[in-house]
Amino acid sequence: MLPIPRSDLIPNTAEFESFPLVKATGFREYDARWLFGPEINLLGIEALGLGLGTYIHELGQKRIVVGHDYRSYSMSIKQALTIGLVAAGCEVLDIGLALSPVAYFAQFDLDAPCVAMVTASHNENGWTGVKMGAQKPLTFGPVEMGRLKDIVLGGQWKQRPGGSLAHIEGVSERYIADVATRVSLKRPLRVIAACGNGTAGHYAPEALRRMGVAEVIEMDCKLDYNFPRYNPNPEDHEMLHEMAKAVREHGADLALGFDGDGDRCGVVDDEGEEIFADKIGLMLARDLSELHKDATFIVDVKSTGLYATDPILKANGATTVYWKTGHSYIKRKTAELGALAGFEKSGHFFFNSPLGYGYDCGLTAAAAILAMMDRNPDKKLSDLKKALPIAYTSLTMSPHCPDEVKYGVVEDVVAEYTALAAAGGTILGRKILEVITVNGVRVALEDGSWVLVRASSNKPEIVVVVESSQSEADMRALFREEVKPRLGKRPQVGAYNQEI
Repeated sequence: MLPIPRSDLIPNTAEFESFPLVKATGFREYDARWLFGPEINLLGIEALGLGLGTYIHELGQKRIVVGHDYRSYSMSIKQALTIGLVAAGCEVLDIGLALSPVAYFAQFDLDAPCVAMVTASHNENGWTGVKMGAQKPLTFGPVEMGRLKDIVLGGQWKQRPGGSLAHIEGVSERYIADVATRVSLKRPLRVIAACGNGTAGHYAPEALRRMGVAEVIEMDCKLDYNFPRYNPNPEDHEMLHEMAKAVREHGADLALGFDGDGDRCGVVDDEGEEIFADKIGLMLARDLSELHKDATFIVDVKSTGLYATDPILKANGATTVYWKTGHSYIKRKTAELGALAGFEKSGHFFFNSPLGYGYDCGLTAAAAILAMMDRNPDKKLSDLKKALPIAYTSLTMSPHCPDEVKYGVVEDVVAEYTALAAAGGTILGRKILEVITVNGVRVALEDGSWVLVRASSNKPEIVVVVESSQSEADMRALFREEVKPRLGKRPQVGAYNQEI
């Protein structure tokens, strides 16, 4: 029997090669992520597989899809995970190299209730992780992750006979064929496909061509697990800058950027201007609400406040629900309410039937964006963006804060803002209209501006977003004169990954 995991092992020692290393901090709210080596070893991954296999048996399941992203160590991680799953008596269907949405698609394609996708998503090299689910199209949330954590760290797994492993071919081709049916373009478009040398480079160019894109210009689509140009994350300014540069150089109609595991999509318009995913979501909601009257849309608390006031959505009877940030939360709420679509500012898009299967997929989002452009043949993407009401929204900014203390720091900030609102306080001269505490704290001001502080669910960071209804200068002031000084009083809060 595999020993109970430990948290005190050090690489390059005999103990590291003999015992499972699993740091508790790797169990996040809706997936698992560790630094491979310092925080988890291969025996620890095997323990994770044993625990996951035990848990899905508790849920009455045993058939599970596994896949891995394109990193130098991801296949080894997947194989260690598979050893644990098989030992737990699971029927493992290995689809090989995959995007996360390919693994989710495989659940439908292979009639498998469960999934374990080995990926660190957009995290930098050195990170690994697993996105898991046991009820398609949903992935685990806090309850499921809590139970899995207890099983793994407590060595509560159960080995069972009857485990098996099958290598399945053809799923990636069927995925591309399926996602390509989401749009058949009539309008000739020139599109940049930006993949940051990540896994999406194996899928996106071909899928876009099959959707009818007249000219696909490949940008960093060659697979290279060293990520020599930049980290494949279409929310980071470095990747967005390169996408904008490519649009201007090639005179493209737009650029579509995909993250390391292909479940997110970033967009740059024909003028080389980035469009954050919440604004793209609003453009899509406007477009889709014309076709699907009285539709419901789910958006996360980092998203623009314009959904609540947009006149076109109101005219079409649309309802918008703000919910917790996180792909698992928005996916679950979209399914629970039978919403037409869900949008998360980080670039996760969720489309229910007839537009998709309900899981987050960057290429399904790309198809929806292209279909919107096809339905507006006389308008450029920048025209559709300029038709939106004006709001000045910041980048997502993330100061470092250790996993062990980040939630406590955010709880203190929530308490501060709640007390400020109760006392009739103001922010930069404006009354506080509402304090939303469903996920950290979103403080809405009387003029429609707002600030957000929440704990990152997958990294040792705090997440900050601000939006002004007045001006870009005011947006910067909300950050520099309000949120940054408030967080700066706390020594646990470190340097920001990027700032406005």
